[in-house]
Amino acid sequence: MPEYRRILLDGAAVQVTVDGDELVAGDGRRVKIEDAQHLPPVVPSKVIAVHLNHRSRVDEFGIELPETPTYFHKPTSSLNSHRGAIVRPEGCKWLNYEGEVAIVIGRTARNISPEEAGEYIAGYTVANDYGLHDFRDTDAGSMLRVKGSDTLCPLGPGLVTDWDFHGKRLRTYVNGEVVQDGSTDEMKWDMHYLVADIARTITLHPGDVLLSGTPANSRPVRPGDVVEVEVEGLGRLTNHIVTGPTPVRTDVGAQPTESEEVLSTALGGDWEFRGIRPPRR
Repeated sequence: MPEYRRILLDGAAVQVTVDGDELVAGDGRRVKIEDAQHLPPVVPSKVIAVHLNHRSRVDEFGIELPETPTYFHKPTSSLNSHRGAIVRPEGCKWLNYEGEVAIVIGRTARNISPEEAGEYIAGYTVANDYGLHDFRDTDAGSMLRVKGSDTLCPLGPGLVTDWDFHGKRLRTYVNGEVVQDGSTDEMKWDMHYLVADIARTITLHPGDVLLSGTPANSRPVRPGDVVEVEVEGLGRLTNHIVTGPTPVRTDVGAQPTESEEVLSTALGGDWEFRGIRPPRR
């Protein structure tokens, strides 16, 4: 399966192909993969993510899936790359990983059927849909700061074409230990369905990205942690967590919180009060 990457080569963003342990530019320049400075493999006009899709994640929260998927938007300013630093702002503590498969659009798509959708997909890459749950109390509806803060959308290492998404294993590692272990077969809505669903009312352009959902066991990570997402046939996306250089400003806007909603989402099945909710007043 062909794999394409984007790297910074001699000061320019260059698309390269993978050849063994080297990356090859169109003009013949070569660089070792281990020495390359990676960029996101595509330049999307938008990144759209499905809320819940993997059955293990739904079971973990003890909820029911809606009849059709729901989505949120991650701004392109949140894009990050293989080996990039994920910034947890100072004053925040509930930053969660979510290993996922990312769908990359190859042709302009609008009002297409699920049966046609495969013809509009350029390929797939690995994603980590990080969530800054400290802002969940104020942004739960839009997920804007929760999922859209700077650096929280790493993609990579490359775009793989001709990849069959059926029956593929997805694993997330923190500091070398497996923390998520799922399969694309547990998705209620497959890649073609998601593309066709969005394209009913939103035109998808070449390079646009759709994130297809994460399996169970999303948990918080801390500065110093190394997080890797590995998808069978797509490779391994590696990032590390750092603390932001400045705290979240306190003179404007909502502040990070640590409510039951924040804790129960960040800790998932480990939250001791999972499934127990006090009556609303």
